[in-house]
Formats: sequence, structure tokens, C-alpha cells
Amino acid sequence: INMAASALCSMRTLLRTRAPITNIVSCHKLSIVPIRFKATEAPAATDAVEKLSKIRNIGISAHIDSGKTTLTERVLYYTGRIKDMHEVRGKDEVGAKMDSMELEREKGITIASAATYTTWGDTNVNIIDTPGHVDFTIEVERAMRVLDSAVLVLCSVGGVQSQTLTVDRQMRRYNVPKIVFINKCDRPGASPEKCLKQLRQLLRYNAALIQIPMGLEDRMEGIIDIIEEKAIYNDGTKGESIRKEDIPANYAEEAAQTRVALIEALADCDDEIGELYLEEIIPTVEQIKAAIRRQTVARNFVPVTIGTALKNKGVQTMLDAVVDYLPNPTEVNNIALDADQDEKEIALDSIDPAKPFVGLAFKVEKGRFGQLTYVRTYQGTLRRGDFIFNSSAQGKKVKVPRLVRMHSDEMIDVQEVHAGEICAMFGVDCVSGATFCGPNQNLVMESMFIPSPVMSVSMKPKKSSDLDAFSKVIARFQHEDPTFKVHTDHESKETIVSGMGELHLDVYKERLSREFNVETVTGQPKVAYRETISAPAKFDYTHKKQSGGSGQYARVIGEIYPTNMEEDGESELSEEERLACNFTDSLVGQNVSKSYVPAIKKGFLEACEVGPLTGHRMIGVNMAISDGQEHPVDSSEMAFKAAGVGAMRTAAHNAAPIILQPIMKVEITIPENYQGGVVGGLNKRQGNVMDSTGLDGYTTITAEVPLSQMFGYAAELRSSTQGKGEFTMEFSKYEPLNPGDQALLIKKYQEDLKKKSVD
Repeated sequence: INMAASALCSMRTLLRTRAPITNIVSCHKLSIVPIRFKATEAPAATDAVEKLSKIRNIGISAHIDSGKTTLTERVLYYTGRIKDMHEVRGKDEVGAKMDSMELEREKGITIASAATYTTWGDTNVNIIDTPGHVDFTIEVERAMRVLDSAVLVLCSVGGVQSQTLTVDRQMRRYNVPKIVFINKCDRPGASPEKCLKQLRQLLRYNAALIQIPMGLEDRMEGIIDIIEEKAIYNDGTKGESIRKEDIPANYAEEAAQTRVALIEALADCDDEIGELYLEEIIPTVEQIKAAIRRQTVARNFVPVTIGTALKNKGVQTMLDAVVDYLPNPTEVNNIALDADQDEKEIALDSIDPAKPFVGLAFKVEKGRFGQLTYVRTYQGTLRRGDFIFNSSAQGKKVKVPRLVRMHSDEMIDVQEVHAGEICAMFGVDCVSGATFCGPNQNLVMESMFIPSPVMSVSMKPKKSSDLDAFSKVIARFQHEDPTFKVHTDHESKETIVSGMGELHLDVYKERLSREFNVETVTGQPKVAYRETISAPAKFDYTHKKQSGGSGQYARVIGEIYPTNMEEDGESELSEEERLACNFTDSLVGQNVSKSYVPAIKKGFLEACEVGPLTGHRMIGVNMAISDGQEHPVDSSEMAFKAAGVGAMRTAAHNAAPIILQPIMKVEITIPENYQGGVVGGLNKRQGNVMDSTGLDGYTTITAEVPLSQMFGYAAELRSSTQGKGEFTMEFSKYEPLNPGDQALLIKKYQEDLKKKSVD
């Protein structure tokens, strides 16, 4: 141990003094094979492999107002894709290229993800710019599902924020490698070191800076590449010219220390760098870059770049990092399930263009002249005029009438696309998440995770003459956005729309007015309460009906019991599993035929849609069937389904049912002198302050607040902070409603039922 410690100390000294190296040993290359990504050893040198190695599919994601769209605008300008740069919010009456909707330019936020493509050097880069607001998180979700890698953008002042954590979870869900770009280093209070610390502590990244800024805030001159040890300046009126010089003397020590930290971080995860480190050998530039690429692709390391997109610094070097360190399509293991072979896993081949086509439709947009379907191609070649099969719709055969590549809202016609590319089909009708295959295939790819809506309002057109147009547009929105749900209340006969938050629903209301000239009226917001049980309950339920001729008979015996809704973060159950309703077949013997079990399960799940207390959907309930009885003549699937419904409803009343309310994680940023008033307001709204941090005169408060208490909070915050405060919120969890509020909800529900029965 002492010898190893001595070697480490000597290595640090050697790296800092930059002593000449005369003995460089050859080291083996590391091949890490994670779940999704292949080892980075170069495959056979074929034309297809060479072409695919020059493709990067990236998403640009971040917390709201971190500069994603501004960064994308600079990327498009510096790569020659657009002729001039414009700002968000349409300040110059043009607006950023990727914000094509009028609402986006007016509000200064990205509402819908936008795809484009460009070229950096000899590498083709497909880009999806995603929203940062939690209300539009589905756009990030489906982008992460089909992309090979991502750029996570941080504000150098805000650091890791609430939506950053959400985006990180989405990247982890789909095993997406990433680099980080710390943006807005020109802002007062900028601190890349704070951002790096938060990346390591809050997101648990093995992250290290590969660049440092030369000055911060209004003194920022450029950046330093600590790998190649060069100072980089952006010259020209728009930073289009790159000038490299030796590192200024006043930054030499900081650059050397940061380089040591980078090598130490790589030594923790890369065998080659680790061996060099222990042998006190300074790795070459090529060895460092190769190690960064290996471990970034394997998701063991996250390189961090620096810049300010608004002031045109660091964007080109970020693009270099995208090309150097993020994977190409050949380095990604994509799996499909063969529906004809009991969902056997099939590895897709992105290299051979002669293989049958396989692609995933990850986004759809309905237009006046037809549907635009965004597709990521995984195998084979797709040509205009080809016939392909929708495996998600019983193999429906469709023709590709038009094939395009998207540049924001512009469509550029192409004749064919190959594996690893992102395109769009015009005129093909399908749903988001559909898998398309070539002939003689029945492959299905895993779709994306769809979060449940948390807020509902009633909505109707102001004019009865607009009812037909209203219905068509609402159906279109629901088809495009899986988190936008519409249903008719069977008692009030009102149209209820549900979404991810106030902004989400407000945007659709405004789109109805602006794009389709349909003015609407909305009712009071409704909270998506849920119901569950807090104790187990046994049941022995018999469904018996006789009305002449064959009757209905089914008996089911078993138990319902709750999933522990209070599982902590260390639980093996995911959030989705804790909220699910699960059915277990524990039948022993021949009293109930196995053919009736699916009908019992169907009845159980149907009963879970309406809770016993207030009619809200039930979650976290498990049913286990242990016995039962059937009749040789009167038993049927219909009878056992009815028995499943009746057993669940009867047992739920005896299982201590409770109402659950959605709890939101709220992050508020305010000038520090308003902290007392804002915390007091949160307490009045039954909020629980979890954390409070201050920096440069501003305070960031993190709290958990019931969604029912958050309506109208935007106006209150503006009033209490003189318009200087801002907040974001996202769904955190469900927790039991307090007994008093639960009794009020039950009473109101029963009164509404009585009123409607009288009517």
C-alpha cells in the first residue's frame, strides 16, 4: 500500500512538472461491452462502416432557459447550415431557426422538439433540439429513445437544476452516453467549478473538465484546451474564426492542475490510462482522447466542455468533442423483439444495407395535407415508393409516398435513407412508437416511457358551431402527444382534457385559438388524484345470473394487497412498478380453468379504473387468485370477467382505501431579500422546504408541494418578488391525502352523484 501511494504521489508530481518522458511503454486497449454499446474496436474496413462512422445522432437537452436553442442556432451557423444567426423570443422579428412555432418565439421557450441535420468536417450530425420545460418532457423522452448520444447543457450560474435531474433519468433509462456543455459563462455569478461539483455529487457522474475558461463573466476571452494544451480564441464579428495560441502564463498552473484531474478521473475507469498512471508515464494526447472516447461510449466517463453560446465562444470546440467522443451508429447495440418467435431478441445490423428495413416512428405530426412521421432507421435501406409493414398494427402494409429530411419546419425531399439516419415519412398514418419492417418480418422495438398526466380541466368551444372543428383538433392533439389525454365525463358529459401541467394545457388552448380559430372556455383545474388500499383483504366472490336459458356463473377466491407506496429510493421497485396494478395467478388444482384467468385479470384491471371513494383510478394494488369454481354450462369468459370486477370492488371497500394526491417538486429562484416571504407562502400552501442554497445574491429553494395547492402560484410569486422570481415544478410522487381533505373530497363526490341521479 505504501509503495502504491508513493507511486501515485510521484505521478502527480511528474504530471505537474511536465518532466520529459523517455520511456513510453505499449499498453493494451480496453474493450468494454455495456448493455447497449459495443466495444470501440474498429470493425472491418468496408464502405458501409466508413460511412456510418461519420454519423452522429445527438440530442441537445437541459433545464429550461439554459441556452439549448441558442446553442443549436450557433451550431447551425458555424456548420454552414444557416446563413445568419437569430435570437430566441424573436427579438429581431425572425427568431431562432429551431423555434418554428409562433408561440415558441413569443414565449421564448421550446415547446416541441425539432430535428435538423448538418455537417462538421466530414461528419454528418443529426440534431434534435428538445424542450427544457417539464410540461413538455415527452418530447425529451422520445428523442432520447432514438438518439445515440446527447449534449447535456448546464447554465454556469444555475448548475444542476430540477429538470436537469429529469433529463438525466431519461438518458439513463435509454443508456445514452453524453458530453456536458457548461453554457453562459459570460453571466454574472458563472462558476464552472460549481457545475462540475454538482455533476459529481448530484448526478454521480465520473466527470472532468477537458476545457477551462480564460476569464469569466464579462472578462471571458476564450477557452483553454487542456488536452492539446492550447488557448483558443474566437475571432471575427460572430466568432466564426478559430485562433489557437500557447496558453497564457497566468493560466498555465490552472491548466496543468485541471489536466492532472482529468487524467486521474480517466485512470479510475480506463485500464490503459490506469496502468500509465501507476507507472508514472504521462499519456500522450492520442492516448487521452482514445480513453475519453472509450469510456464516454461505455458511459463510464463524462467529458465537460465550456463556453457561452450567446457570445459565440466554445461552440466549435463542443462540436469537436461531439465528433471525437460520442458514438456512431455502429457502436450501438439495438435490439428488436421477434413477435413470431415468442419475442425473441434480435440484434439489428446497421452495417449491411441489404438487410430488411427496420425503423421506429418516434414522433407524429398531423397537418392539413397529411401526417408527418419522424422515423429513426436501424437496419437496411428505406426508399421512396417502398412498401413497408407496421408491426404495431398487425402488419398493416403501407406505401412510402414521400421521404424527407427535416430542417426544423422545412422538408427536404430525399430518395432513400440508410441505417443510422433520422428522416420523416409524409402521408403514412400510424401512432407514435410504431415499428416499421420490411417484408417477411414481424419485429417490434421497445417503445418509449409515457408519463401520466397530472392535471385536468374541462374544455368546450365558445360557439356551438365550432364543436365539430374542436373535436377534430382535440383528436389531432391527442394523436400527436401521448401525454395529452381527452375523455368525456360519463356523468357531467363534459370534455375533460388532461396534461402535464398548467403551461401544457394553456399552450393547447392557445393553439386552438391561433392556428384553428376555435375559441374555448375552460373550467377549474382538476387534480389527478389516485386511490389505493392500505391493508390486505381476502375475497370470496360469486357472480351468478339467471335469466332463462344459459346463465352466468363464476366464483373467485383470493386476496388483494397493497404495494408499499412508501418504498425509499433504495427499493428494487421502480416508480412505475410501485404505481402499477398487478395480477398474480396462484391457482392450484382444476376448480377454475386456466383459460378463464385472462378474463379475471381483465375484470380486475377494469375495476381499478374507478376507485371506491371518489371514482379516481386506483394504483399500487395487487390481486392474487388462489381458488374458485366454475359451472360446466353457465361459466364463460364474460362471467369470470364480471366476477373479477365484483371481487375487486367488494374487497377494495374492506382494504382500508385511501386517496393519494400528486406531490410536485418545486424549484424557486429569487433574490435573497425575498426569501422569507416566499417560504411563508410555501408554508401556507402546505409545502415542505427540502433545501435552500444561495449564490451571488440569489436563493434557490427546493420544496415539495401538493399540486392542488399550486394553482395560481405564478401570479403570487410575481407579486411577492416584484416580478423577479421564477419557478419550475415536476411531478415527484403520490402520497396519502390528510383525513380532513379526504373526507371533504368524498362528501363532494357523493353529493355530485346524488345531484346527477336526481337530474
